[in-house]
Amino acid sequence: MSKNLYHILGVSKDATDAEIKSAYRKLARKYHPDVNKDSKEAADKFKEISCAYDILGNKEKRQKYDNNEIDDEGKPTGFGAGFGGGNGGTYYNYSTGGNPFGDGAQGFDFSSIFGDDIFSQFSGGQGRGFSGFSSRTSRPRKGEDIAYSMRVDFLSAVQGAEKKVNIGGKNISVKIPAGTTDGQTLRLRGLGQPSLNGGENGDVLITINVDKHPYFEAQGLDIHLELPISFKEAVLGGKITVPTISGKVNVNIPPYSTSGEKLRLKGKGIKNQSGIGDEIITLKVVTPKIKNEALEKALASMSDEKIRSF
Repeated sequence: MSKNLYHILGVSKDATDAEIKSAYRKLARKYHPDVNKDSKEAADKFKEISCAYDILGNKEKRQKYDNNEIDDEGKPTGFGAGFGGGNGGTYYNYSTGGNPFGDGAQGFDFSSIFGDDIFSQFSGGQGRGFSGFSSRTSRPRKGEDIAYSMRVDFLSAVQGAEKKVNIGGKNISVKIPAGTTDGQTLRLRGLGQPSLNGGENGDVLITINVDKHPYFEAQGLDIHLELPISFKEAVLGGKITVPTISGKVNVNIPPYSTSGEKLRLKGKGIKNQSGIGDEIITLKVVTPKIKNEALEKALASMSDEKIRSF
């Protein structure tokens, strides 16, 4: 009984060349005998899809197949059938040990189909793929990496922390280095997918998404803080308690401070192998919002001070 080659690859008759190649690659990965050890059903299925792709993956053969000039085995139909392919038509039959890639199959390079020769990952380091096909490379291939995204709070990122996550059914402990920035990727070597041919395992790549803090901002190893101070504190100065990433400390506000002036707290920034940062405090004078007649009277009695140069 004749078979529909398009149905075998799971594509429609009007599928593009790229869609046919993609369908074949997906099925070849799934049914390759080296992935399905001792499975005659998988081996037969692999032969079937390879036969289908040999015809549909070749523009000339595909056109002849669509025009009913050759059958699903590549044999010519009508007059000339059984005479070795008539006008140069090449056909094969896997059931008799035929080869889908012609007489030069022993040296066939799958890279013409798969680009980087995916069958090298099934060769087991022997330099040969399925049925004696030549692989471009025989060295073991590393397993696939696993990508993962993790959200952490600001203080965990700047101080460092250890988080537990479940990836692929495995509980993994992730050490977040102090000073980790938003969007940074951490690599956990050897915890990804296993290799299919004896190579090393893939890695887990974790992208860190750092939550914003309500008043801290990290710039390099330094922590920046905008500190609101009252009009009275700006004029008279005084001692104020301020937060740092390691706890609260007292700072002295100099008298007659203005908005934009900065204070530096040495060693109160991020600490890691690169060094130790500081906390940079930017003052922001906040004028009173409630009417204060005594303040207004005191200010009115003061002489005007020249503060603009324009």
